This record gives sequence, structure tokens and C-alpha cells, in this order.
Amino acid sequence: MTSTLTLERPDRRTSPAPRVEIRSLRKEFRQRDQVVTALDGVDLSVAPGEFVTVVGASGCGKSTLLQLIAGLDRPTSGTVETTERPALMFQESALFPWLTARGNIELALKLGGTRRSERSERAQQLLDLVRLGAAGDRRVHELSGGQRQRIALARSLAQGSHLLLMDEPFAALDAITRDVLHEEMTQLWQDTDLSVVFVTHNVREAVRLGQRVVLLSSRPGRVLRTWDVDLPSTRSLEDAPVMELAAEITASLRTEIGRHAGA
Repeated sequence: MTSTLTLERPDRRTSPAPRVEIRSLRKEFRQRDQVVTALDGVDLSVAPGEFVTVVGASGCGKSTLLQLIAGLDRPTSGTVETTERPALMFQESALFPWLTARGNIELALKLGGTRRSERSERAQQLLDLVRLGAAGDRRVHELSGGQRQRIALARSLAQGSHLLLMDEPFAALDAITRDVLHEEMTQLWQDTDLSVVFVTHNVREAVRLGQRVVLLSSRPGRVLRTWDVDLPSTRSLEDAPVMELAAEITASLRTEIGRHAGA
């Protein structure tokens, strides 16, 4: 039976073993007659209960990094260690349209080994957790874009993992819906023991959500710099400290893009 998500607020003052430990990670791909290095020498740790955001130019290897953490691909060299199998959430909700919202979540619970007698109650708990407790019987076409992403999040949490990998999950949403989901994602993270690795092109989103922002270089992707986000967890995209730190990170990103363009 799959483990259930701990809903008690964790004590982040302790320093247990990392949920993700990456050392000297290198990933190469063969394209036609060439070998392309996507990632090279990446070191990264993610602690229990930590929210890490990853930014970088297009093609720098952000999504490749998530795939390697998820175990969907293997590194060319180096190591990726996780304490448990991660849950995944992508830009597209990829819900099954012939199932209800609850049915999509129950399917994930079934595949994760949850007993039939427990699936309905657990699915309802997850619907309540993402604030869609009354929408369980709706079909996918009856849900808004934001609601679909909430159901996709609930389905990810149904996997029972305390490690959540998110690949630009809010990129396709309008600004208002995205802002609401930022608030809800922050609240969910605060209330649970989730470790999150969140990939985004939006630097302000990275600062808005993360405890730590990691900037990858242009290909091959390397960790150029990390920033600790020493701001209250309740913050918005329009807060002056958020915009100030985002501007600093953006300047570093632009410098890196310019360096790569001139190479």
C-alpha cells in the first residue's frame, strides 16, 4: 500500500538526509552525428520540506534535470539519489477526459496500490486539499484550466510521495488564475511535508514560490548560482522585495544568455 501524505506542518529546523542528492551529474544526447551535452557537473541537494525553484534559458536542461531526478532517464555520469519515487506534474494536466475529477485521482491511487475500500475517502481528502471538494463528479471538459491543474496536482499527491517535481505547471494559465494557484501551492507546501523542485521560465514566479532559486547556465547546464529567498512565505509577485530579487536574478540570466550567444 502506498504511503499517505503527511499533512502536519514539518519542523524545518532539523537537518535530516536530503530527499534529492545530485553529484557531478552529466547527461549527453546523440543528435545525428554529434554528441550534445545537456548537463555537466551539476550538484544539487533538496532537503525534506524544501521548495527549490530552477530557472535558466530555454534549452539549458531544466526539464532534463527533472526527468533524471524522476528516474525517467539515466545520467551519462554522476549520481542522482532520491529517498523515494517522485511524483510528477507538468504544464499540461493530461487528465483522462472519460473519467471524472475523482476518477482521475482514484486511478492514481489504484496504480499506487491503495486498496479499493480506501480510494474514495482518500480521493475526497485530496480534492478537499486542493479546494475542489465539490467538483469530484465533474468531467474534465467541465473544469477550467486552473481547476484542471488542481486536479492534476491532487493526482500527483495521490502517488503518496513526499517529493514533487513540477515542470512549468502554471505557464499556460492566465495571470489571475496563476496568482491564485501560487497562493494555494504555497499554503499546501506550508501545511505538508512536501519537498518541491519547480522548473519555470518566469523568474518572478521562482522568487514568489521558492525558498531557494537555482540558476542553470546555457547548454551545457551547470549551476551558475543559487539565491536563498529570505522573505516571508506569504508574498506576491508585486511585492517590492520579490521584484528586486527577481531583477537581480534576471540580470544574471541575461548576462549568461549574452555570453552564450557570443560564444
